[in-house]
Amino acid sequence: MTTELDTGLPSIRQIQTVIREETEVELKLITNDLLTGKIRWQDAHCLCLMDHYDQPTVVWRTALVYLKPKL
Repeated sequence: MTTELDTGLPSIRQIQTVIREETEVELKLITNDLLTGKIRWQDAHCLCLMDHYDQPTVVWRTALVYLKPKL
């Protein structure tokens, strides 16, 4: 079973904009951890967050509480 990324959803389009503009974001996880960095890619299940040391972290969408641009 293949799950495709629904690019018609506003949340997917917003994340694509964050990726394209290389905006730094803050991710809050259900574990109460707070991650910051730039999103490099997304798929139907995960996001890849690159931190300040260019270390990738793959985050499952189900682990997210919120995602917001850092100002």
